[in-house]
Amino acid sequence: MGKPLTQTLELKPFTKWTGGKRQLLPQLLEYVPKEFETYYEPFVGGGALLFEMQPQKAVINDYNQALIETYEVIRDDVEKLITLLKQHQKQNCSEYYYHIRSFDRDGRIHDTNKTWRAARILYMLRVNFNGLYRVNSNNQFNTPYGRYKNPKIVDEENLRNVSMYLKHDNVKIMNGDFQDSLRNVKEGDFIYLDPPYVPLSETANFTSYTASGFNLSSQERLRDVFKELDRRGAFVMLSNSNSSIVHDLYKEYSHTIKKVQATRMINSKATERGKIEEVLITNY
Repeated sequence: MGKPLTQTLELKPFTKWTGGKRQLLPQLLEYVPKEFETYYEPFVGGGALLFEMQPQKAVINDYNQALIETYEVIRDDVEKLITLLKQHQKQNCSEYYYHIRSFDRDGRIHDTNKTWRAARILYMLRVNFNGLYRVNSNNQFNTPYGRYKNPKIVDEENLRNVSMYLKHDNVKIMNGDFQDSLRNVKEGDFIYLDPPYVPLSETANFTSYTASGFNLSSQERLRDVFKELDRRGAFVMLSNSNSSIVHDLYKEYSHTIKKVQATRMINSKATERGKIEEVLITNY
């Protein structure tokens, strides 16, 4: 088996993302297999574990088209992206933010190119409320402007390093359903599943990061995929909320469920931010 880590660049997520795993990296790394073949992350989000591990061969996927476009632009057109972000930085203010946000409301977004759209998303996620990616039922970005004194809109070094990693390592970038991205998994591969979590309450619903949502039947389908990957002889690790639904879905793997403490920073109510218990489930 190939070694999992190349550790050649200092990389970090290029944007905040709902449910991002940067703060949980020590716990996640503790359970990463020592050796594996291809790394798969079908809900890649901000890519915290991917960028920490820097596997030599990987398949990453997300259902969110805007996010995946951004990964592709960072790989293929990073210098133009940096130039556009610098322009956003110079003009940043509440009025400018709402002007840029409005592009997906009046159709102008369809007249833009991928690099412009990627710069738009990265800019908005740096300056909006809590760095939250949220869309309405028409797939229109609807997070309000934040109140940051000096947001870091352009991180040139990290963007160039991420570009170099995505370009020179064997990383396949996909945009679609999680199940489609896992069709070629073989024995000895490692899959990290980090889906939208089962809500701990009926109001704690963070499934709107894509217009389609991720409901209970999606969670059940994911559980079935987990079991199928197990049968194929792959290493599988899954994160989710410490809820009774999750424990019931994965009762066959109850002996491998680990509880971990996370800090939930993205919530519209300050009282509902803070320490929260999550679970890690493995088949090994």
